[in-house]
Amino acid sequence: MNFASDNVYGASPEVIDAIVAANSGAQPSYGVDDYTKRAEEMFSEVFARDVTVLLMATGTAANALGLSAITPSYRAVLCHAESHVMIDECAATEFYTGGAKLIPIWDEDGKITADGLRKTLSETGSRPPHHIQAASISLTQATESGTVYALDELSDLTTIARDHGLKVHMDGARFANAVAALGCTPAEMTWGSGIDVLTFGMTKNGALAADALVFFNQALAESAPFTRMRSGHLWSKGRFLGAQFSAMLEGDLWLENARHANAMAKLLAEGLEAVEGVRLSCPVDANELFPVLPVKLHQTLLDAGAVYGTWPGDGPKGPGTIGDGEVLVRFVTSFMTTQDDVERLLAAAR
Repeated sequence: MNFASDNVYGASPEVIDAIVAANSGAQPSYGVDDYTKRAEEMFSEVFARDVTVLLMATGTAANALGLSAITPSYRAVLCHAESHVMIDECAATEFYTGGAKLIPIWDEDGKITADGLRKTLSETGSRPPHHIQAASISLTQATESGTVYALDELSDLTTIARDHGLKVHMDGARFANAVAALGCTPAEMTWGSGIDVLTFGMTKNGALAADALVFFNQALAESAPFTRMRSGHLWSKGRFLGAQFSAMLEGDLWLENARHANAMAKLLAEGLEAVEGVRLSCPVDANELFPVLPVKLHQTLLDAGAVYGTWPGDGPKGPGTIGDGEVLVRFVTSFMTTQDDVERLLAAAR
């Protein structure tokens, strides 16, 4: 009953098989191998247009490198106050950009709203050169609260960004879960909605260690290969990255895994809501849920062997989310979560 995160389990068998197959024979180094070339071709097929792709091993590196490609050192990135780039990446974006500032925007349920973005822009950069000027915005899809931006929400935000001369990055650590939740195409959720560059996460969705940086505006990718090399993230044996992506994209395994994780989250959410004293602090759109539990129930679940995290702060709705005698927790389902895992936790809760 481990619901701590979607990266606590191993990799999909298809990925392991692909890595073993790639281990045979010799291939050119540094990403010019056949496996990487095939993965790059598949990305263009997935997004229905030519894209520039940089394969990497971590989402933090991909986020920071992507933002450095669209944000000069003397400008700023706008992002949600609880986004991964803001609070969980040890200032990696500032490091890669050479000092660009992150400006947080707080809105409910992990989403930046159009009103919130407009307000922040009206308050930012009003006195150049004394006030820093925003250059980009980073949107997390699915969000850190487990919610998903609808296509019209994305388009509204990117339109505002364009009107202010901003480039748009999407942190897609759980990109597959968002695509599965919306039932849209990857193209519709990215370049069709005004996204310039995407961090495409596979590690949480069944890869061993594989995340990609996808440039839809290919002109923006000019410096990125050099930054990847300089920062130590160009793999010598790049075929093992290419093999992972090929295995995940082949036959839409990446979407199959995401649909399963989302379905398990929905099942868990519906079951918990039926337990007295439990309520969900925000909608469950993808594979994360943030229920508020009575402290006694929380302890009962821990004693029964359930593994999940308590969540710091006031919660997705802000102050007032958590009452006396309650605790906010996070459950994350994965491609390896079973219905039996869910039912055993719900039985303990009941």
